[in-house]
Amino acid sequence: MARGLELDLHLRPGLPNDGFIAEAIGNLAGYTLAARRGERLGWQVLRVETATGHFYRLIVRHPERALDLGIGHELRAILDGLSRETPEGLRARFDSAQREGLKPIRLRHIKQTVDVWRDDFWNWLG
Repeated sequence: MARGLELDLHLRPGLPNDGFIAEAIGNLAGYTLAARRGERLGWQVLRVETATGHFYRLIVRHPERALDLGIGHELRAILDGLSRETPEGLRARFDSAQREGLKPIRLRHIKQTVDVWRDDFWNWLG
C-alpha cells in the first residue's frame, strides 16, 4: 500500500485481546470514513513490534489523490468516538458493520527498525 495518513493507536496497557480491539477500531474507522465521504478508501491496521513492546498503527489512503487535507480531521473525529466504546460495544459495531458490507482488513504484524537519522544525537552535531 502506498503511503497515506498514518495514525498511531496506543491502547490501554493490559487490555485483554488488544489485537482484536485495534483491528476493530481500525476497520470501523476506515469503513466509517469511506461511507461518510462516499469514496473508496484503502486502509491497513498494523501491530508494530518495538524493542520495548508494541503499539498499533492505522494507515488510511485515498487511491486517487495523494493529498486530501480534510481526511485527517475527519478520521481523528471518528477515532475519538470509537475510543469511548467498550470492548463489547466495539464487537457489536464491528459485527454490524460486517453485515452492512465491511470486508475487514486483517491485522498485519511488522517490526519497527530504529531510524538513526531521526535520532536526536544527529541534531547535536548540527
